[in-house]
Amino acid sequence: MTEEQVILVNESDEPIGLMPKLEAHQKALLHRAFSVFILNDKNEIMLQQRAAQKYHSPLLWTNTCCSHQREGESNIAAGTRRLFEEMGFKTELKELFSFIYKAPFDNGLTEHELDHVMVGYYNDRPQINAEEAASWKWMSIEAIKSDMQQHPEIYTVWFKIIFDEFYHFLEDHKL
Repeated sequence: MTEEQVILVNESDEPIGLMPKLEAHQKALLHRAFSVFILNDKNEIMLQQRAAQKYHSPLLWTNTCCSHQREGESNIAAGTRRLFEEMGFKTELKELFSFIYKAPFDNGLTEHELDHVMVGYYNDRPQINAEEAASWKWMSIEAIKSDMQQHPEIYTVWFKIIFDEFYHFLEDHKL
């Protein structure tokens, strides 16, 4: 199987090329990505604990799912595809906003992403893919904010950044 390619973009989200995912993370090049937040009817977020064998951030808690769009794939189609691959369910997604962030990892890799943040709603149990996720749980938005302050080391670097953006978006907009 060939390595997954990411879409390199400029700051206006215009594609400028393709590159293997690992190489883009080694070179810290800006590329397109997405992050999905699934909420239930109690306004809790479904968190995912990354699988132990992940090449970065294993066993850390993060948002419901996130990944990279494929060439020619819309943001919503990519989010829907990856949500099913990782968490085993489908639900309608809505894109909320996008922003650029850069986050280095301890292993020398760097996430430099133009991230499209999406939300969806679901109330059942996911059927997690053990190659992608070790566990999952529902947490209230305020509980996540508090726990992140008390235990930042158990969350992915990007989730801490994205959650802050998501939290401020929720303050400014009613979903």
